[in-house]
Amino acid sequence: MDPFSFDEKFYDKGLKFIAGIDEAGRGPLAGPVVAAVVILPKDIIIPYLNDSKQLSEKQREKLFDVIKEKALAYAVEIVDNIVIDQINILQATFLAMSIAVSKLQHKPELCLVDGNHKIPALELNQEALIGGDGKSACVAAASIIAKVTRDRLMCDYAKQYPVYGFEKHKGYGTKKHIVALRKYGICPIHRLTFASIRQTLSCKRR
Repeated sequence: MDPFSFDEKFYDKGLKFIAGIDEAGRGPLAGPVVAAVVILPKDIIIPYLNDSKQLSEKQREKLFDVIKEKALAYAVEIVDNIVIDQINILQATFLAMSIAVSKLQHKPELCLVDGNHKIPALELNQEALIGGDGKSACVAAASIIAKVTRDRLMCDYAKQYPVYGFEKHKGYGTKKHIVALRKYGICPIHRLTFASIRQTLSCKRR
């Protein structure tokens, strides 16, 4: 059975533009959140397409180019840590997703949103899909576009702020990252409203 057969029931109803939406970077202590939306052609087969978390970095990089080439449409939106601190990470994720959809060349007839929330400001037909990046081909494709885009950004930030190891942990709260925070403090891309950051700053003030 095709692991992505979930999408077929919508194509069978005559829909053509089914948009998969996913994000990368909700959990890290630093950097932006990145949302991607992808519309794939009906019956397309992309070998090794899967949830980005189930793929190696090398596999994601290869699929990134294939998806961009094969997609009917795709778009990406990046919301930085400043906005995340202003409106919180959930709202920043919704913002990134809604702007990404607005950039699409084709208006989606249905948006499949990874997770358990629909996008509040998006006035389109939507379905929230828990574990969507493992069920829907277009959501899996969006997860790869978002992940690779964000990982590349974090590698660029690693060159600006080399003491934190962003190129390895991509801003997540690993032991190395926490140790670096305690030693060097924050840098301009850290999310100041996140609990681990506040706790680290509080420890440094003592």
